[in-house]
Amino acid sequence: MIDTHCHLFYKGLEEKKDEIIQDAKKSMKAIINCGYPKDAKKSLELKKRDEGFIYLSLGLHPIDIVEMTDQEIDEYIEFVRAHKDDIVAIGEIGLDKHWYPKPEQQPRLERVFQQMLDLARELQLPVILHTRKAEQECFDIVTENGFKDVVFHCYAGNMTLAKKIKKKGYYISIGTNLMRSKNTKKLAQRFPLKQLLTETDSPFLSPYPKKANVPQNVAYVLEKMSELREMPVEEIDKVIEDNCRRLFGI
Repeated sequence: MIDTHCHLFYKGLEEKKDEIIQDAKKSMKAIINCGYPKDAKKSLELKKRDEGFIYLSLGLHPIDIVEMTDQEIDEYIEFVRAHKDDIVAIGEIGLDKHWYPKPEQQPRLERVFQQMLDLARELQLPVILHTRKAEQECFDIVTENGFKDVVFHCYAGNMTLAKKIKKKGYYISIGTNLMRSKNTKKLAQRFPLKQLLTETDSPFLSPYPKKANVPQNVAYVLEKMSELREMPVEEIDKVIEDNCRRLFGI
């Protein structure tokens, strides 16, 4: 099992991350920790400590962009560039019209999103997209930029756009929200298995009420996919692991 997207330094996981990682090693092949600017250095240290099990992606979430100055963003981009050999993807990056719905908020978010895409192209790394209520806009931007290695993290868009994502050969990452999202169940059942990844987005999207999510809960995603596709869970896990290794080079 591989969790391709979690936040090990977010409140709810950071306090017990060592215990979580040790437990995860009993059943999992790898975890990709998605770092934010504020925890990028600590995330890098953790990746080096648990080389071969913990991998790292670094990006700029829309919330980060709003909270940072242009100078801080430029400095962070330089930090990512300096550590390009330690990361497997640029992400999560993208747009968010849930938290930032106003038209006047979009130009700066779009400009920095483009900066991150330019960085991913320069470093020849795949991108992991945050697309909350902006799925079509993000799709249009990555296709216009000619990207091939793209992950739609926790995709919540419509099935019409999902067909376009499929045609482009992009990936959709299925998270633990599969347990309660009808749309995600449809994707888990119908989307080409060779274009699917698994994630938890820990500590978010917990399958347990009032408990932080953990990477090990990716097992629930695989079990539900097995049920929906009427395939052995081991077979699904093998294909998805191959997808992860091919895309991220892990």
